[in-house]
Amino acid sequence: MLGVFFVIYSFQSATPEERQILWRNIKQANPLWIGLSLIFGVFSHLSRAYRWKYLLQPLGYKVKLSNSFMAVMAGYLANLGIPRSGEVLRGATVASYENIPFQKVFGTIISERVADLIMLLLVIMLALFFQYDLLFFFFNEYNINPILSLTALIFLIFIGIYTLKLIKGSKSNKLAKLRNFLNGILEGVTSIFRIKNTAAFLIHTVFIWVMYIAMFWIIKFAVPGTENLSFSYILIAFIVGSFAISLTNGGIGVFPIAIGAILIFFEVPQQDGEAFGWLVWGSQTLLNVVLGSLSLLFLPLLNKIK
Repeated sequence: MLGVFFVIYSFQSATPEERQILWRNIKQANPLWIGLSLIFGVFSHLSRAYRWKYLLQPLGYKVKLSNSFMAVMAGYLANLGIPRSGEVLRGATVASYENIPFQKVFGTIISERVADLIMLLLVIMLALFFQYDLLFFFFNEYNINPILSLTALIFLIFIGIYTLKLIKGSKSNKLAKLRNFLNGILEGVTSIFRIKNTAAFLIHTVFIWVMYIAMFWIIKFAVPGTENLSFSYILIAFIVGSFAISLTNGGIGVFPIAIGAILIFFEVPQQDGEAFGWLVWGSQTLLNVVLGSLSLLFLPLLNKIK
């Protein structure tokens, strides 16, 4: 609902001329660059699905890449409806079709998110190196404190792990079922420390984020007025967009507005910046809807024997 509100607000606050310019920029976008962005998006999803296999192997499970990929895409689709529900659906999908306890699968997803959180921190540090003053000014202008938010998230993760260990050590019979469930989650979380091929896991982690940035960066060539933006400017816009996605279901409504707002600082007209944001968000969201829907369709068909 919040995302829909932002879409309506953005539409009504713009003048008819501004809406016309925005729509014209979107219609005139070069489909070649959008297509390349979609290819980069598919590569990132495939790499994520393959990386997940490295976390499940220490638990004694060898998951089909097809099931892993379709579970990832089904999860992305679910996140567009209910935030963070995709992680649950993703874990339940692999647990069902690969006969793995859900709690263990979900634990590996938590580990994945921690690895991605570290990568986001590294990207923020890189952006701060290039454009510290501008990025700090933008966050201050919109009351955003990414360092505090990320620190709080890391703190909550450690608190969660500590709580799991406390329950694991409890001897209470009343907590037996909960203890077994949380033990499975903890086993999945700690699988990241027992990966056999750590180098491959790290390469996939870096590759996923390189593809994220690449599918964002390449769209600059599709919109007149953004093709000359430097890499450092694009990196800052990417970070702003990453935080915007977490505000609503998949960034609906917020993402294009946030991108347009930050690109104004780089002397990009608001309609050009928002067109850039709509093309990035719209193309990748469409990709997730199509692949997510196909995944939900083919998962039971390809696993009909089970």
